[in-house]
Amino acid sequence: MIRSSAPRTIRVVLSQARALAARIAAIALPNRCALCGNLSHAVICGACDAAYWNEARLRCDVCALPLGTGRPRSDPSSRGGHTRAGRAAAYRCDACRTAPPPFDATLALADYRAPLDGLARGLKFHARLAIGAEFATRLARLVDDTHGTSGFDLVAPVPLSHRRLVARGYNQAWAIARPLASRLGVRADAVLLARVTDTAPQSRLDLRARRDNVMAAFAVAGDVAGRHIALVDDVMTSGATLAAAAHALKTAGAARVTNLVALRTAKD
Repeated sequence: MIRSSAPRTIRVVLSQARALAARIAAIALPNRCALCGNLSHAVICGACDAAYWNEARLRCDVCALPLGTGRPRSDPSSRGGHTRAGRAAAYRCDACRTAPPPFDATLALADYRAPLDGLARGLKFHARLAIGAEFATRLARLVDDTHGTSGFDLVAPVPLSHRRLVARGYNQAWAIARPLASRLGVRADAVLLARVTDTAPQSRLDLRARRDNVMAAFAVAGDVAGRHIALVDDVMTSGATLAAAAHALKTAGAARVTNLVALRTAKD
């Protein structure tokens, strides 16, 4: 006996209609701003965007530590006609002049401060992955404003240990790195770096202990010889984790490592 396929076809059509309705609703209906909680079509409403993101910070080109108030980096008039070498020296903090870290440059969106620190916590501890995409959009814009073109060969997240990844269910750095790579038109590699030691949380340690904690924490699992790697993380504090990851990449032959971080603490 031949059975009609009509019921199955109807179920498929209804399923597709529901999925389409959900997508339309996601676009048409307002959400809540991740900062103030007011209704907003965007992850961050226009008022919060204007209030908290348009800071004019002069930062160290190497570690992104704030050097004081100044014009935005993308403003050509703030460069005073320096040559590239002269500008690099002018915009380098004392620590990076004295003892340059393994990474070559760092771009950061803003300082790690209220209320922006709540975005990082929401992404890291509460699986608010839309914040990762928001960070990625802003970082891609910063790369374009600062360099005009990324020049990156690979985008990689700072990895979590296997235990922490299983417990959390996701890597917050990958939630930024994946959409960021797509916007930059560069290949992303979630497993380029592996965390080979399960280190203690950096937030519990002082500066020297942070460096010792991650000194040999990473191994490179791919070919990076001669390549420019963009290393992505949500928050940069002392820079010890990023320095250890960059050291592993440079040891494996990477030509250049640039950190792309959402938020940077104002002091190491």
